[in-house]
Amino acid sequence: LGGSLGTGLIIASGTALTRGGPLGLVVGYTFMGIVCYFVMVALAEMSAYIPHRKGLGGYSTRFVDPAFGFALGWNYLFKYFFQTANNINAAGVVMQYWTLSVPIEVWMIFFVNLLGIRFFGELEFVFSSIKVTALVGLILMGFVIDLGGNPQHDRYGFRYWRPPYGPLGEYLISEVHSATLARFLGFWSTLITALFSYIGIELIGITAGEAQNPQKTMPRAIRTTFLRILVFYIGGSFSMSLSVPSTNQSLFVANSSKAGAAASPFVLAASLAGIRHLDNIINAIVLIFVLSASNSDLYIGSRTLYALAVEKKAPAVFTRVDKRGVPWPALVLCTAVCFLTFLNASSSSSVAFGWFANLVACLGAITWICISYTHIAFMRALKAQGVPRESLPYKAPLQPYGSWFALVSTSIVLIFNGFSAFLPFALGTFTTSYIGIPLFAFLWAGYKIFYRTSRIPAISADVVSGTTAPYRTPTRERDAERPRRVPWRRLWDTL
Repeated sequence: LGGSLGTGLIIASGTALTRGGPLGLVVGYTFMGIVCYFVMVALAEMSAYIPHRKGLGGYSTRFVDPAFGFALGWNYLFKYFFQTANNINAAGVVMQYWTLSVPIEVWMIFFVNLLGIRFFGELEFVFSSIKVTALVGLILMGFVIDLGGNPQHDRYGFRYWRPPYGPLGEYLISEVHSATLARFLGFWSTLITALFSYIGIELIGITAGEAQNPQKTMPRAIRTTFLRILVFYIGGSFSMSLSVPSTNQSLFVANSSKAGAAASPFVLAASLAGIRHLDNIINAIVLIFVLSASNSDLYIGSRTLYALAVEKKAPAVFTRVDKRGVPWPALVLCTAVCFLTFLNASSSSSVAFGWFANLVACLGAITWICISYTHIAFMRALKAQGVPRESLPYKAPLQPYGSWFALVSTSIVLIFNGFSAFLPFALGTFTTSYIGIPLFAFLWAGYKIFYRTSRIPAISADVVSGTTAPYRTPTRERDAERPRRVPWRRLWDTL
């Protein structure tokens, strides 16, 4: 999870707080957290039963349609193209908290080159540990400040949940001229931001092909996903809603013409509380967050492109690796895409951040929809061929309702992802909010027409090859195999 923690929760949450207010922020992150959970358990059920290294597209190719799997694979790659660039852009935004004298383009060049340094990748584990520890500390800091543990000994309580700060924001009220509609639009905006924040957690399910014992490790990893969502995302949003007023002009707001002074609400919380120098320390931690996320995204993107090339779904040149096994042509292309961050040269950093966030949210939503639909097709294939789900190593709860809920909810959020582009019409926001839909359709239709593929019937889908036997080791044997861990170690491993 450490690698997936990045700009969504740490920076974009400021946009959600401003537009949706404290209540909208918490409810939005909670709702999308539930959707994320059902996507995760759906992917876990498939990956624990059929672990492979073909990525998400491999399951869609197997249970839906090869063209569907092809389109999903490239869609997932494009997501990491733009997500890496967005994190680099965010790193420049973070630096602007300290100085505006250095053009943001200079920071872009510096950070893109930093990604190529070998030791930076080797330190990723350390950075992920720092991120998890720091985020727990930041969440606790918000609660401490709220309860009066600040230099003024001022107990905030739910002050920022009451007027004039909350509980709901009024987004685009000057355009819609209705407070009720503006509050609804503010809440809806938090769903889009929350979706952007959660995207990337599905990576846990993709690693099943490299796990030594996926039928055992995947269920354990997914069971802790709910706790992670509860602690980091919902707990983090609640903490910042108590310690930062949604009306503060220093909050970073995506797509605004002028970026706020504080890239992260946590930085602003420390600054408003009057804790000397803590805001600078937190800003440095936020910088580690976004650079670590950039490094992780670059790694995943290059390996995704390599996997597509190995399956002959991408040019063969991307199958080349160096003596260390690094797919350098894929890495070069993914790094080159990072220079899209120079959109800052013609637009403000917040506008560029908003464009990238829209792109990632659109492509990520399509990914979640495809995972949910593939899982539904997987369950239909099991039923048609008489394979009971009780025999699976991991059985996702509340199915098939959970996958249908995730599919419908994510589809609705995707459809209205760019609603703000019409109030008034903004071509950049509209394009980045919806370009992923025709792109996915083009890839799907193009592959289907060229290779003349057809939808795979449930009765003939392959639910046998590459499967794992149910893990039937008795409980006592499992406990004996598992090394004893002290309580604090169990908590750390869970987080």
